[in-house]
This record gives sequence, C-alpha cells and structure tokens, in this order.
Amino acid sequence: MPSPIPESTPLIDVRRIPPWERHPRIFVMVNALDEGGSMILVNDHDPRPLHYQLETKYPGLISWEYLEQGPEVWRVRIGREASSGCDCCCGS
Repeated sequence: MPSPIPESTPLIDVRRIPPWERHPRIFVMVNALDEGGSMILVNDHDPRPLHYQLETKYPGLISWEYLEQGPEVWRVRIGREASSGCDCCCGS
C-alpha cells in the first residue's frame, strides 16, 4: 500500500497539456525537486517511456511508485533520491 501523500506534494495532470509539452514540463518539475522530495504525475496512459527517460537522465536518483494503474487514469509518485555527492554522470 502506498504511503500517505502530503498535501504540499506538487501534482501535474498532463491529460490537459498538449503531448509535445508534457515531458519538458515534467522534467522542469523533477529538476526543481529537493532531495527526498516527490511529485505526483497524473496521466491517461502508462507513462513507462517517461520512466525510462528519467532513469537514463538521473540514474539511481529517481524513485517511481505507481499509485493507480489505469485503465483510464495512471497516477505515479516520482521522487528525488538523495545523491552521494558525486558530480559525475554515473549517478552515484
């Protein structure tokens, strides 16, 4: 069972955003997350391609938790994990 979501958690409902604007807006929100912070993504389909993009861009630094999995609405909690302090591209 998913853990409770604080009311202050940012939420983006991309169902109302044109498809070509969705990922750029999501990346802005992910970049703005503090370490240990999270956001909620609401979509009309499984956002698995976004998950792969986030894993590639932020290896080991992003958590992904499905809160609802369709068939009409998907809700995902995306979290920013604490980094180890390494500034290289390895994600450590």
